[in-house]
Amino acid sequence: MARPTLIAPARTPRPTGEGEPLPAGPRPPVHELVAEFARADPARIAVSSGANSITYGDLDDWAADIDAMLTEAGVDRGGRVGVLVEPSLGMVAAALGAMRCGAAYVPVDVSHPDARVTDILLDAQVDAVLVSDASRPRLTGLDAPLVLVDATSAARERRAGPPGGAARSREPDSPGVLVAADEAAYLIYTSGSTGEPKGVVVEHGQLAASTLARRTVYPGRPVFLLVSPLAFDSSVAGLWGTLTAGGHLVVATPDEVRDPERLVELIEHHRVTQLLCVPSLYSVLLDAARSLGGRRLSSLETVVVAGEPLPPELVDRHFSLRTSPTELVNEYGPTEATVWASYQRFTAPGPVSIGRAIPGARLYLLDDRMRPVPPGAEGELFIGGAGVSRGYHGRPDATARAFLDDPFAATPGARMYRTGDRARWNADGTLAFLGRRDHQVKVRGHRVELPVIERQLADLPGVREAVVVLDAAGTSLTGFVLAASDSPPDPDSLREQLAVRLPAVMVPARIVCLDVFPRTVNGKADRAALQARADERPATATTVPAVRGDLAAQVAAAWAEVLKASHVPLDVNFFDLGGHSLAMFQLREALETHTGKRPPVIALFKHTTVAAQVAMLRDGGGSTEGADGIGSERRAAARRARALRARRQDPAQEAAT
Repeated sequence: MARPTLIAPARTPRPTGEGEPLPAGPRPPVHELVAEFARADPARIAVSSGANSITYGDLDDWAADIDAMLTEAGVDRGGRVGVLVEPSLGMVAAALGAMRCGAAYVPVDVSHPDARVTDILLDAQVDAVLVSDASRPRLTGLDAPLVLVDATSAARERRAGPPGGAARSREPDSPGVLVAADEAAYLIYTSGSTGEPKGVVVEHGQLAASTLARRTVYPGRPVFLLVSPLAFDSSVAGLWGTLTAGGHLVVATPDEVRDPERLVELIEHHRVTQLLCVPSLYSVLLDAARSLGGRRLSSLETVVVAGEPLPPELVDRHFSLRTSPTELVNEYGPTEATVWASYQRFTAPGPVSIGRAIPGARLYLLDDRMRPVPPGAEGELFIGGAGVSRGYHGRPDATARAFLDDPFAATPGARMYRTGDRARWNADGTLAFLGRRDHQVKVRGHRVELPVIERQLADLPGVREAVVVLDAAGTSLTGFVLAASDSPPDPDSLREQLAVRLPAVMVPARIVCLDVFPRTVNGKADRAALQARADERPATATTVPAVRGDLAAQVAAAWAEVLKASHVPLDVNFFDLGGHSLAMFQLREALETHTGKRPPVIALFKHTTVAAQVAMLRDGGGSTEGADGIGSERRAAARRARALRARRQDPAQEAAT
């Protein structure tokens, strides 16, 4: 495919939006910097997860063991290694070990369907997969060798030199295979516009530049709470931004991520100083901290939000509920630009933007003829600079469309990434984000291509045409379908079929079968009209058999309130009715309102029907004792009383967090 020709006239003004130069000097690969800390201060705590912690020295040894096992499995410099390991110490060691081997790590989300996991690993053409005991059974059909991250003792013996054989020679303090700046560090997969996952290749030089920019903007040795799985690109910020600074990385377990009160306790226990999450999760954390009472978040120095638009009211809440000087930072950046490209730092409430370019980045707003637009005018956002990634693995046409020659750069051969995002320059030189040019959306921080879902939905039996829209809150999808015959397909069946093909975040919360679609003047489905219909709120009256008793009616009413449903079946899974992880937090609040009981969030994830939750509450599952670390039922009652008082007061007067 021919690349577009961009012409920069000699008198064209240089676009605004250039970040500060990166600090001068060499930019070693991130795994070499981690190895330096292991040599200089091996006893320093590097990573904590659950009840376990590991020092820099032991983490380096573990990564070396994984390196040795990968080498024995046939992985060499330039290879690719899948990582299918739940958030844990082993997840960190796996990524580090793959890099030491000279390979690129390819993270896969353990929550994704098996078919999606296999598709990603096959597309990446991995040479091996690092697995845990829990994830190993899911990959029985893959040809690549599986390497267990916990099997290190035997590997350590092999590194010492097996009898009668030659062990791999390695200096004791070596950080592993030496790699060049243009070699791949990792591949992270996004939703592809063709319906297949699309891998973004990030090189060591780009990762080193992005990480150096992060340490420049956020100096010091952070205690960083990582709530993202490795397959979510914000994990790169927490993982390498922390360990290359000699900081302490706290990896939240899946159960902890599901429970905001446990996350708050994790912050308090480890004295976490820095957090990065989507705004919707931070809002829930503020609610949880206020409910628990006390200054639970007082250790936080910086809260970074990214992955979805920052609501102005959340900025106001952050500063009205905070009694310690915690700054709030709004970051923006696609995977293709190595996680981030701009940021806005708040030290007080103010207008929301995506800020200015990070160090080493260049931001351009261009019109349809690739010319810079003046301040106040809308343009498409292009990103240049040191963090622009190599492109898409095995997709030269897609790479050529999105990664273009940069005619504004002083360095020959420089490239820029076409984001597809619309923005405009504010008078103060910051960027106002205006949305997408296409049908790509962010759902709870995950980048989702709506045409991908529509194509998959339209391919299902009984469906003639499909349109998928995002709700106004940005937390869930609604699918609209036209039947292929007089007999409309069952929406629940359609969702079940999608669930085995797509990640949960891409499965519409509800599917509505229509007789006709509203159409625009050119005959296309009217997305705006369907969007308005998706945001309609039905009455929340529920139909519950009287034989079930009052508690069942109360639980069903809580479900109906959260799901915005007019009828809630007693035996249908919460997630099959369109619920999601953030909605589960809301469900606990609704259950407390309707039943007077506040069950642990983890219990709700284990009991996912109305009937199961009724039985749980009747059996005493409404107590938080021993389940979420909060304490006795007496303490829980006191907490609920504090929460009730807080809700009655002005947030600005309630310095609860």
